Amino acid sequence: MLTVPFIAFAVGNPWVLFAIPVAGYGFAWIGHFFFEGNRPATFAHPFYSLAADFVLFRDILVGRIRF
Repeated sequence: MLTVPFIAFAVGNPWVLFAIPVAGYGFAWIGHFFFEGNRPATFAHPFYSLAADFVLFRDILVGRIRF
């Protein structure tokens, strides 16, 4: 998660920082609504929810969770 500010600095575009919530929350809401059929905990626990979404995405990328 700390790499996104460095990427924003490297490319010289601070708008990249807005990709953090869009990527994290966007995928979570789609997954909860279409696949799980429940409400995400985004509004009750926003930072914990975002961190958990990135951990899940990492697990999918490294093959711990099959897609």
